[in-house]
Amino acid sequence: ITTVIQRIFYTVNRSWSGKITLPELRKSNFLQTLALLEEEDDINQITDYFSYEHFYVIYCKFWELDTDHDLYISQKDLARYSDQALSNRIIERIFSGAVVRGNEVQKEGRMSYADFVWLLISEEDKRSATSIEYWFRCMDLDGDGVLSMYELEYFYEEQCERMEVMGIEPLPFHDLLCQMLDLVKPEREGRVTLRDLKRCRMAHVFYNTFFNLEKYLDNEQRDPFAVQKDIDNDGPEPSDWDRYAAEEYEILVAEESGNEQLQEGSFEDDYDTDEVLSPPETGDKSDKLVISNLSA
Repeated sequence: ITTVIQRIFYTVNRSWSGKITLPELRKSNFLQTLALLEEEDDINQITDYFSYEHFYVIYCKFWELDTDHDLYISQKDLARYSDQALSNRIIERIFSGAVVRGNEVQKEGRMSYADFVWLLISEEDKRSATSIEYWFRCMDLDGDGVLSMYELEYFYEEQCERMEVMGIEPLPFHDLLCQMLDLVKPEREGRVTLRDLKRCRMAHVFYNTFFNLEKYLDNEQRDPFAVQKDIDNDGPEPSDWDRYAAEEYEILVAEESGNEQLQEGSFEDDYDTDEVLSPPETGDKSDKLVISNLSA
């Protein structure tokens, strides 16, 4: 329930108010998606909001990080996500309260499952409007609605330190800045706004450059023609989130299959990989997860 509710607010509540207005509801695809549920037998064919497979991926990722299983994760827990891909400085900003919605209050040093839903979708799909807003809030240190050169250098500085530890010579900030400004093409020189990032269609590359080292290095090794194809492509393709969730679910299916075969003491090929998986056992805490986040 918590996952579905947070996904609805993530997509529909464009004002970040914590309350969905009638105009927001009408502008979204929520009602159309709801109608499709009456026609579709397999709920996983509808990836917006209600997919069980998506829920399973989100929940398992949270469960992996929540090592003490108190239904909260700390900054230290989050630092382990995706082999420490996120920088410490962006993690500090996530926990600073920069991305709270409405009258919500950030619990100091702790992230709930509901907040993790927003984080994971934003991290794995930096092209969506909500994700672009999410990361802009994190990088806008002084909250003035503009990313200054100082703020960009602040985040890139840690990326450089991490690259040097890996034996990689980082690009000097001035050269990197020129690349990013060419990429975004801001309306006013020397400052990047939320509008600039939404318009340029390359916000995912911009953000990864400053706080996700793994994805930044992957992008640096990509064929420039492939990058241009991303910019030019207007076709109806699956979102980055849909692709990520599908890939991760397949991995989880394979892991679950292997675990069951080991428990049975054999490797007979009798496990149906299309079977819907059940979340990890949580005991009585499964109910606590829903209640605590609905009342947050």
